Amino acid sequence: MAVQQNKVSRARRNNRRSHDALVAANPNECPSCGELKRPHHVCPSCGSYNDREVVAMADEIDLDEDAA
Repeated sequence: MAVQQNKVSRARRNNRRSHDALVAANPNECPSCGELKRPHHVCPSCGSYNDREVVAMADEIDLDEDAA
């Protein structure tokens, strides 16, 4: 098991961790509907990718009518 030989100062520890930060998402605007979407992914609101509809989106379902 590895055991540290000398104490690592706060500066050296923090310098080592400087590259560990998470990068925030960079959303793009969908060209067909205008909603924000992840780059290189299908738009979750309209189902289009590369200016064509890839996923057929279902209309909103009213749960009250189905329950009766």
